[in-house]
Order: sequence, then C-alpha cells, then structure tokens
Amino acid sequence: MNLSKGFLLVLVALFAYLSLLLVLPFFQYVLGAILVAYVLYPAQERLERRVPPAIAALALVALAIAGFVVPLVAVVAAVASDARRLLENVNTDSLEMAELERAIEAETGRNVDLPSALADAAQNVGTVALERSTEWFSTITHVLIGLGLAVFLLYYLLKDGTDLLAWMRELTPLPDDVQDDFYRELDEVMWAVLAGHVLIAIIQGTIAGLGLLATGVPNAAFWTFIMIILSLIPLIGSFMVWGPAVIFLFLTGEPLLGVGLFAYSTVVVGLSDDYLRPVLVDRYAELNPAVIILGVLGGVYAFGVMGLFYGPVVLGALLATLDVVNDHYERLEDASGMQ
Repeated sequence: MNLSKGFLLVLVALFAYLSLLLVLPFFQYVLGAILVAYVLYPAQERLERRVPPAIAALALVALAIAGFVVPLVAVVAAVASDARRLLENVNTDSLEMAELERAIEAETGRNVDLPSALADAAQNVGTVALERSTEWFSTITHVLIGLGLAVFLLYYLLKDGTDLLAWMRELTPLPDDVQDDFYRELDEVMWAVLAGHVLIAIIQGTIAGLGLLATGVPNAAFWTFIMIILSLIPLIGSFMVWGPAVIFLFLTGEPLLGVGLFAYSTVVVGLSDDYLRPVLVDRYAELNPAVIILGVLGGVYAFGVMGLFYGPVVLGALLATLDVVNDHYERLEDASGMQ
C-alpha cells in the first residue's frame, strides 16, 4: 500500500466516524425510515411508471404518515374515552374525606389529615413536574426533530432509491451474479421477517383485540396495540394480555364472557398462526423460531425499539451471507488469484 492509498483510507475512516456521530442521535428514526422505505419501494416502482418519481414518493410519504398518525390518534382517543367513562362512573359521594380519615384511624390508630396530605402531595408533584419540564421539553423536541428527519429520509430514499441501489452495486467489489444472489437472499430474509413475523403479529394482535372489545374489557384498543407488540416475541404472544383479561372478567362477575374470551382466544387466535404462517412464510425464506426470538430480544438491547424488526433481519442476513459465501467463495478466490 502506497502513501496515497493509505491517506485516502484514513480519510474514509475519519469521515465515516464523524458521520456515525451525526447519525447516532437519530439512529432509531433512520432505521425506521429505511424500514418503511423498503416496504413501500415496490409501490414506488409501480407509481413511477405513471407519474414522476418525486410525485410518487410524496404520495407514498403522505400515505405512510396517514397510516401511522390515524391509528395512533384512534388508540389515544379510545384510551381517553375509556378513562373518561371510568371517571364518570366513580361515585364521588362515597369518597368523603371524613369517612376515609375515620377508616384509616380505625385500621392504623393514627389520625391523618387527608386534605393537608393531598395538598402536600400535589405540591410535591408540581415541584417535580417543574423540575422535569426542561427535560420533557428536550425529549419532545428531539422526537419531533427525529420524526421530521425520518419523513425527509423516507421521501429521498423512495425518490432516489434506484440511484442508491445502483451506487451500492457499483461500490461493492463483487461480480454482478454474486451480488444478485446476495441481494436476493437479503430480500427473502427481509420479507420473511416482515410478512411471516410482523404481519402475522399485527393480524393476531388485532384478532385478539376484537375479542377484548366484544367482551367489554376496558381500554381494548390500547391492549390490542400491546398484544401486537407482544406477538412479535415467539412463545409469549398475546396470551400475556388476554389471559389476565379472562381472569379480570371472572373477578368482575362476568364468568360467561370470561369463558367466551378464553375459548375465542384459544381457538381463533391460536389457529390463526397455524393457517397464516404457511401461507405467508412459505413464500419467502423460512426462519427458525430460535432465530426470531434471539433476534427480537437481542435486537431490542442493540437497536432499541427498532430492534424488534432489525434483530431477526441481522441474524437472517448473516445466514444469507453464509449461503452466498458457501456458493461462490471458491470461485471468487480463483478469480482473485488469476488477476
């Protein structure tokens, strides 16, 4: 290696490190933008046959925003509505301070001034809120900036996706046929995770949520969202929510609804996996459940929330890369020796 090549490599390493420092504060949002762009890119290619790339990308970005904002608003509205109904059902006459004070004194033998204690507690809460307001403002600002960055990245990833892929292929020092195999393997892994893992989790969580809604479990929309997240983790799934919900119905004097929810969740939600997974997963690379659960749990620690998606992809990409190496390594070694 001569001095000029060494200097260029040092520059590459330096600027790569500085670029990494710029990306790390918004790493989650960058990963999210890449994931959404990957999902929407086939639609971008179809739309580009009819409209300019910029118009197609703008339309898909608007669709992605609506697909994120509308469900979020619906969940927040449902939770707020449930909370309002719970507050309306509280019998305020039964919460008289004097009765509570007498009950506490009877149980503990201590005289408690509840109005004064509540006032002190409210003051403490106000003090903590004031002290944390700067931190909350900083967090909210960071989230808004990150979301804005993700939207811009999504737009340009869709609009210039073809050029980006061509640049990556040109930069990669592998023959075209090897790159074709490599990208095909990665594509199969990505869709295996998204279709056979994420999509099934969304469907299962939604089906289980319909059971909660039908049996009158409070905050059904919120718990549906939680079940979708839990369904991403094999061997855990939505049972962590609908199981306690069955117990809740029994404890609140609704045994028939509890039995109905148990039967529905066991049969319908359980069988949905048996019918959906062969239809969706068999179209793509099949990932072992051990790879999924290790990728999900390890991915959360390594990448944060986005690790739910990228963890299994990383492990699947490793397996795909090993397949490509096994198929082409000797040929590449021979080709390099001939040069």
